[in-house]
Amino acid sequence: MKPPIKSVYIIGAGAVGAAYAGLLFEMDKNNVAFIAAGERGERLRNQGVIVNGRHYPIPVFHPKEISSPADLVIVAVKHHHLDQAIGEMRKAVGDETTIISVMNGIDSEERIGSVYGMEKVLYAINVGIDALREGNRVTYRSQGKLLFGEARNPVWTERVRRVKEFIDRVGIVCEVPDDMIRTLWWKFMINVGINQVSAVLGGSYSVFQTSSRARELMASAMQEVIQLAAEAGVHLTDEDVGNWYAVLDSLNPSGKTSMLQDVEAGRKTEVEMFAGKVIELGRRYGVPTPVNERLFEEIRRLEGSSRRGP
Repeated sequence: MKPPIKSVYIIGAGAVGAAYAGLLFEMDKNNVAFIAAGERGERLRNQGVIVNGRHYPIPVFHPKEISSPADLVIVAVKHHHLDQAIGEMRKAVGDETTIISVMNGIDSEERIGSVYGMEKVLYAINVGIDALREGNRVTYRSQGKLLFGEARNPVWTERVRRVKEFIDRVGIVCEVPDDMIRTLWWKFMINVGINQVSAVLGGSYSVFQTSSRARELMASAMQEVIQLAAEAGVHLTDEDVGNWYAVLDSLNPSGKTSMLQDVEAGRKTEVEMFAGKVIELGRRYGVPTPVNERLFEEIRRLEGSSRRGP
């Protein structure tokens, strides 16, 4: 049996990365560090991260400074930073390293696995975190739930059990679903709906908790994912949309999706990973995707407007 997980590198200090880094630091300040290069690395070294009002001076290593692999690497970057992150984490990955990606989308695991081997990668998503990020400050009321595992988990493998024991010690709420591929697509469906529509409407979670029209637009974007999932051999249904509503209604009404936060802060969004991926799959499978095509156009327009300034 392998020894317990002790060392963790996190690449990406956004809302989820910072939230998890803070929890890891609380358990043992010596077991967690960020990987970051350039100006981003200097900023993290100088400022640290502030999570729910507490400052965490988490160590930051330049990719070239990493002296030994970690037991666990958590990838928490934006879609358009993944290729860079895959290169920067190279020295952190050894023969016994497990990698989990808490990114949005449905292909980050395969992209990481194509470089380091799928035998090192576990599928993972976070559902329900209501974190808000402003600069190096992250606030959240609910940490949500980390769902992770192999593609299928009828019986837990040793590495799933090892990561589960560690995550439980940290105090991160987690669960190992039987079918992680279906879970990954479920989260993708959610993000295609709530992230994109919230960005276009400029609405916090309260808009979707109270407005039937906002929910209808969100659901129409999600329906296109359900159709694509069927073509990909993944079983999603209207009941899955209803299960999302139960999560949505529990979120902080003033909370905002990551895409809305990106639009408001003038940052690049992940629209290529959401509507862009839906459109790509629609063309592959011959499934019309008019709602996501319109969302793609609108969000790209919003990106252009925010970069030009008010």
